[in-house]
Amino acid sequence: MSTLKNHVQLIGNVGQEPQITNLESGKKVARFSLATNEYYKGAKGEKVQNTEWHTIVAWGKTAEIIEKYAGKGKEIGVTGKLKSRSYEDKDGIKRYVTEVEANEILLLGTKNGNNSAD
Repeated sequence: MSTLKNHVQLIGNVGQEPQITNLESGKKVARFSLATNEYYKGAKGEKVQNTEWHTIVAWGKTAEIIEKYAGKGKEIGVTGKLKSRSYEDKDGIKRYVTEVEANEILLLGTKNGNNSAD
């Protein structure tokens, strides 16, 4: 049960090409946004779509998989945990960020309608 304390599972589409950073240690980090959609019927019976955006961060082997296979628009599943941090922006204002730190990625669907991994 301890794995349920801070556990996130999302299925969505990659919002933009992931930003890959190669650290001095040789480790990679990937950052990207993930859009998840929820559908419901509105007051007049029309289908309404609600999109939530999530910031995803992945390290090491997971970042390498993202770099190679998870381009913009690709449908993926992510498991991980929530991480919060703060930083000062260029104007000296303290900003707070909550991100999903991915520890597992599941590639779903196809990239640009192509069935082969690019």
